[in-house]
Amino acid sequence: MKRVNQNLNTETNTSPLEIINLLKEYSHDTHIMDMRNYSGPLGALYQKDSTEFRLWAPSASQVELILFDGYYGRPKESIKMTRSGDLKYYTHKLQGDQHGLTYRYRLTFIDSTVTESVDPYSKAVTVNGQRSVVVDLDKTNPEGWGKRMAPFPSASEAVIYEMHVRDFTVSSNSGMLQRGKFLGVAEEGTVNPNGSATGIDYLKELGVTHVELLPIFDFQTVDETNEKPKQYNWGYDPQNFNAPEGSYATDPYDPFCRIIELKKMIQALHDAGIRVIMDVVFNHVYEVESHSFHKTVPGYFFRYNDKGEFTSGTGVGNDTASERFMMRKYILDSVKYWTEEYHIDGFRFDLMGIHDITTMNSIRGMLDEIDPSILLFGEGWDLYTPLSHTEVANHNNAAFMPRIGQFNDGLRDALKGNDFDAGARGFINGAWHMENKLARNFMGGVDFGTYNDPLQLIQYVEAHDNFTLYDRLIKADPYLDEDTIIRRHELATSIILLSQGIPFIHSGQEFLRTKQGVRDSYNKPDSINQIDWLRRDKYAHSVQLVKDLIQLRKSEPLFRLTSYEAIRETMNVVRQDYQIMSFEYRCPEYTLHVVFSAQNNLLNYKLPKGNYIVKLANGQVNLTDDVMTGEIESYPIERYTALVLKKYSNK
Repeated sequence: MKRVNQNLNTETNTSPLEIINLLKEYSHDTHIMDMRNYSGPLGALYQKDSTEFRLWAPSASQVELILFDGYYGRPKESIKMTRSGDLKYYTHKLQGDQHGLTYRYRLTFIDSTVTESVDPYSKAVTVNGQRSVVVDLDKTNPEGWGKRMAPFPSASEAVIYEMHVRDFTVSSNSGMLQRGKFLGVAEEGTVNPNGSATGIDYLKELGVTHVELLPIFDFQTVDETNEKPKQYNWGYDPQNFNAPEGSYATDPYDPFCRIIELKKMIQALHDAGIRVIMDVVFNHVYEVESHSFHKTVPGYFFRYNDKGEFTSGTGVGNDTASERFMMRKYILDSVKYWTEEYHIDGFRFDLMGIHDITTMNSIRGMLDEIDPSILLFGEGWDLYTPLSHTEVANHNNAAFMPRIGQFNDGLRDALKGNDFDAGARGFINGAWHMENKLARNFMGGVDFGTYNDPLQLIQYVEAHDNFTLYDRLIKADPYLDEDTIIRRHELATSIILLSQGIPFIHSGQEFLRTKQGVRDSYNKPDSINQIDWLRRDKYAHSVQLVKDLIQLRKSEPLFRLTSYEAIRETMNVVRQDYQIMSFEYRCPEYTLHVVFSAQNNLLNYKLPKGNYIVKLANGQVNLTDDVMTGEIESYPIERYTALVLKKYSNK
């Protein structure tokens, strides 16, 4: 590392020659550029009577503000921006109301390289995200747009439903008018050809508390100029992190349409009592060479190995460097913007294990100042990174990131087998000796030693980039009868919804969603990815079971314990062998007996003698206490089903 030139402390009256010498010294030295960090606001800082443009570009020798004639016209003016006295950023202020002004930046570097870039802090963009647009955000608020929802009571009460805007709305049997759009999600009163509710009305019926939306920020590989895009992508190819995706808007050419319609969708979900979690992908960009990060500050925002090559722990060849001051600031600024401007209720961090602990804890602290009930979780996989293993935000370091959740693939794999191996098996489909692993995960990792509490575990059996559970069961047993598949599927979902931690359902899981056997279908067409709304009727029993299990979970606090102390005091493993997993829950007023049978035969489960209330048996939930067994010492459990019995202490 180079010795820091003391001249870097110069704040004012720096001569052009001194600036050139300074730039030569630190133009590509990330350590020195970190010393030129800027903690203030960046982007187009709009006010009614003026807009100030600020760009952090410490290694550029000159920056010009390029203004355009309308959204898509020719350049009309180039304005040389002023370098701040402390050499940290470039600035220029335009007087008057600049709402709708379209602009880009042109940067010149010491080696005579010239780049042209959108504003990294763009809040509004033209079609395909090619130009930045100044926006008066007050003008984008729908009628009735108010404040954030009241704080959520407790993370223990959350039931998350993961969905993709296009997948959820695009099918011809969705009954929606704005298929594939933000507004499609917002439509009320939609039904499938059988007259059953779809869309937002269906979500209300289901009873989930949060929807987790796959990326809704502006991504790169879907051409927004096509009314019906030929390309398909979930959106894990980031382009403009702070602007909504245009292909989900009814008019992608209007920079404000996508903002207004996204807000309308969020407003509709909030009005329905459903909170919104945003899937964010700060760990990489789609294409380094064309991205504003690299064009404005070459070499700074990404990690490199000892050979000077981009690291690829993300698998896409360009890992961002969250540990650097301005990358961390960018992530914090972006999360805060979405929280305050769009009233987002939670954030799911894609490949969170590539980020550093300090950044994630800083995000948690910042969100707590706004609303401590905002959910924060991510994929804490153990990924390659030049950072020390003690610095990375993966599941091994969960204890150092309180109130930040981690996807628990341990429960997923114990239930259905390794997701990367289509032939592998788990508890529900014939694997032996999975009972202990499953029980430990079901109890929220109480004895793992890596988590602070069970609410750090996101409990799931399928997600968007996994095999759907239905497809996975068929791949393992292609000639299995449909009834057995349904039973195994319902058993796995029952275990998820009754587990300690935060349950997570993939959209369509409740009606045995299929993607025709495709696992990671991120770039597959609608025919593979779309939600088939007729399946909600075909598998009506499974849908009803999920609805009732969600209500059972909400009504029974023993399924929502918030500490390991409470789990140890309350839960006891009764049996974990021979494809049986059973527990006893004790509190002063009553006892619960919870049994999961993956046996392919009727099981006569032995119990302490008593009179029990049947809460769940053979795929049927009873939400009241009026179904009694009479005095018994055993209870019959059908194959591949769950049992929940309740016994009051005085009965």
